[in-house]
Amino acid sequence: MSGHNKWSKIAGKKGIADAKRSAVFTRLAKAITLAAREGGGDVAMNFKLRMAVEQAKAANMPSNNVDRAVKRGTGEGDGGSMEAGLYEAYGPRGVGIIVETLSDNKNRTVAEVQATMKRAGATPAAQGSVLFNFDHKAIVTVLNPTTNDRGTLELILIDAGADDIELETEGLTVAGPVEKFQSLVEAIEAAGLKPNEAGLEFVPKVSVNLIDEEREKTEKIVQALEDLDDVQAVYTSLES
Repeated sequence: MSGHNKWSKIAGKKGIADAKRSAVFTRLAKAITLAAREGGGDVAMNFKLRMAVEQAKAANMPSNNVDRAVKRGTGEGDGGSMEAGLYEAYGPRGVGIIVETLSDNKNRTVAEVQATMKRAGATPAAQGSVLFNFDHKAIVTVLNPTTNDRGTLELILIDAGADDIELETEGLTVAGPVEKFQSLVEAIEAAGLKPNEAGLEFVPKVSVNLIDEEREKTEKIVQALEDLDDVQAVYTSLES
């Protein structure tokens, strides 16, 4: 799983300090609203909503904020339509950059993302020109899994659809096809483990190793994009 930042949630990626807490909650609320709009407001029946709500709770998002976001999605509260977007760019030495957005104003988002890319030193790319080097994967991590039978656990996860399993000191990382996302999470829970992070991510097929100066520039590009309100996540082919 080259390029995957294993041990951090979206809240960690966004730097959930007091100054940014509100912005993080806004992003999480958008994800909840979209999930509720697509599949209804019952977390027992809507797996995508359940994952979005659990991610919000892990970031200590107030329950009333979560409830409002769900109601917006089901039409019980105020709020316009939400649209997901995907933007591509190249960084130093051709490092691929994928930007996921969620917005109620696509024109605004396109303008902000492209302007930020150029200002930070990235080159906007044509649709598909960067994406071809990434796999869209279901990724689930578990911190410090309490299991002594690694072999049995791996067999359970393979049966659930896992195609890559890494068990390290920090924890367990499982990857699989997007369509196996729910079955992977449920298999981990059935084994008595609790996911630390669970979501769909873009993982590079081939990563690029950069010198320190180029790596720093790439990280600044990522940070500038992550600071935009409509950006949900940023992925790169930078060697981790």
